[in-house]
Amino acid sequence: MAFVTAAETPRHARLAPWLFTLTIFLSAALLFFVQPLFARVVLPAIGGSPAVWTTAMLFFQTVLLGGYLYAHLSTRYLSVPVQVILHLAIWGAALAFLPPALPEGWELDAGRPVALQTLGLFALGVGVPFALLSSNAPLIQSWYARSGGPSAEDPYFLYGASNLGSMLALLAFPLLAEPLFGASEIALGFAAGFVALGLGLATCGGLVFGRSRAKPDAPRVDRAGPNLPVMLYWAVLAFVPSSLMLAVTSKISTDIGAVPLVWVVPLALFLLSFVLSFRNVTPVAGQGFTRLTQLAGVAALCLMTGAFGDYLSPIATVVLVLCFFAIAIWAHRALYEVRPDSGHLTTFYVVMSIGGAMGGLFNSILGLVLFTDHVEGVVTLLVLLLLVFGKTLGLTGAHARRGVALGLPAGVAATGIALAGAGAPLVLGGAILAGIAGLVLIRPALPALLVAAGCVAILPVWIAVPDDRLFADRSFFGLHRVIEQDGIRLYTNGTTVHGAQRLADIGAERPLPITYYHPAAPMGQVMRSVVGQKAERVGIVGQGIGSLACYAREGQEWHFYEIDAMVDRVARDPALFSFLSACTPNAPTHLGDARVILAGQSDLAFDVLVIDAYSSDAVPVHLTTREAMELYLDRLAPGGVLLFHISNRYYDIGLPLARSAEALGVHAWRQLSSDDASDDPGYRQSDVAMIARDPADVAALIETGAWQRLRSDSGPVWTDDKANPLSILKPGAFTH
Repeated sequence: MAFVTAAETPRHARLAPWLFTLTIFLSAALLFFVQPLFARVVLPAIGGSPAVWTTAMLFFQTVLLGGYLYAHLSTRYLSVPVQVILHLAIWGAALAFLPPALPEGWELDAGRPVALQTLGLFALGVGVPFALLSSNAPLIQSWYARSGGPSAEDPYFLYGASNLGSMLALLAFPLLAEPLFGASEIALGFAAGFVALGLGLATCGGLVFGRSRAKPDAPRVDRAGPNLPVMLYWAVLAFVPSSLMLAVTSKISTDIGAVPLVWVVPLALFLLSFVLSFRNVTPVAGQGFTRLTQLAGVAALCLMTGAFGDYLSPIATVVLVLCFFAIAIWAHRALYEVRPDSGHLTTFYVVMSIGGAMGGLFNSILGLVLFTDHVEGVVTLLVLLLLVFGKTLGLTGAHARRGVALGLPAGVAATGIALAGAGAPLVLGGAILAGIAGLVLIRPALPALLVAAGCVAILPVWIAVPDDRLFADRSFFGLHRVIEQDGIRLYTNGTTVHGAQRLADIGAERPLPITYYHPAAPMGQVMRSVVGQKAERVGIVGQGIGSLACYAREGQEWHFYEIDAMVDRVARDPALFSFLSACTPNAPTHLGDARVILAGQSDLAFDVLVIDAYSSDAVPVHLTTREAMELYLDRLAPGGVLLFHISNRYYDIGLPLARSAEALGVHAWRQLSSDDASDDPGYRQSDVAMIARDPADVAALIETGAWQRLRSDSGPVWTDDKANPLSILKPGAFTH
């Protein structure tokens, strides 16, 4: 056997791993920078609706899949020199779209579908650069397989470097780039990185340019291509962590609140799992890690179904995130262990991307249609348990089919018994009888019996368990629930209360506002003062259940602005809440992003304009910038007053408001009402900022002494180009 020493190894082969690793690392980092960057650039123009965000993610996932298909087809049907030339030509064309910016003259047309306009905007703005970046991971790995470098026959280690670049960029954007630079500066930095990427692509392409003129990914005669069952297995393994990542994020956001950077941690761990899994030597492999994943799957299922409580505690949240991390590592390691040879590398990545996209589609689109609760995580975990216990139990497709054939009818029967009013013992007895009948008649194997037992256990609980909610549904904005507690009807999203009404007031001629809108609370004080009583036109951004409506006086014109149509549906149903129907039945609700709508309503001038869009603990940055405040002031009549409801567990929103007020030469006050301002159990403490052009316009309110001057801390003014939410975190925000 002949051995090749380092000195005998061609220089290009020794350099190849470094050059290819750096190039794929930079490409992945740019890929994860351009997504939040362009969204940040266009946010003021298209608004912050989750429907817009979902559409944007649909664009990115679709183009990513398209990029993988392009890489697959080009490596399959083009020689390496043609691939290199074509790819560098696309890179050159993408330079014309840099730096990323809102296309000149682009404006949102409220009369046309926003989703289609959003897709078109992203395509015009970053479509070509993103398409090139999305294709680099499989394409560069395919080139490396032709480079003659170390491990060229198994280039999957580069995918770990790709995901490391993605993870670091994901963390760097909110933690470094956004706090230090404006969007326009970040865009210039992205453009510089994109130019450097071109040099890397040209160098990598040059290393393989003359080495082969054959079509590189033609099927090898010594190994058949993957069949359909194998590709379905790839897709399912990719689906599970993708779907579970979104489900865990939704669970935390619903139960704990919009914790700062809540979306970053699961996504960063998702990417890190690739780094740990896609390598030859790793500690996260073997039977021991499979057992750990089995335990993690069961624990996560218990947490997602509320077995340890209706809402996650901080400790349970940490446990759930760690369980997700273990599951993601196991699934991605399983993918690595069943990877094909380099001849089918691009096919592997195309199928992986389809599985990942299906995870996003299931959680973001299908789940909203199929379920009224967040049960996507439960469904995904059941799929995971079938995968991770399958080999241990000897579970096969035939077992699964036989188990469903036995368990589904029994589960339906048990559900029918439960719906008919029978107690749990009778349901359990019926299930046991069905199981005995199945054993006698069908004699299934143990794995099939376990699948059947799962069907019998889940269906009655899912369908027949009594639900004490008066209303439950979902939209892009989360869960909507109406429940009753201690004589009060509450409208909630997870642990956040968005409105409440006394049961005794349902159907009353003029219901009394409570919680944040109580007469003793700051907003109630303003609406009952001379300012509120003399107002001719009032605008409310963030309709909620319409509590403020019952401060309306005869002859006043009220306008509501609400981003979520389901909120308006609930608020206007007199069987649920009656503030709007009793007090302002003819007041219009303008549906959509308030800033975008107000920008087109130059004919309106409000005497009181309330911005009540902060109560979900998130910060809608585009509603808080200097440009946003300029718009609000432009919509105020002479002597008008601007109110911001800024109650928030995590962020001190008064800081950017004070800075903008000082920069615009207007006056600001703040009132944080005390807990004991009223002995009414329906009262709730609130934090409100008030802004006026002239102190004389609110003199009667200031003289009460409840309102304190809100002064700027001389920090940077938030603008549409630069705003840093992390800079206004309250002390101890992460310990709430």
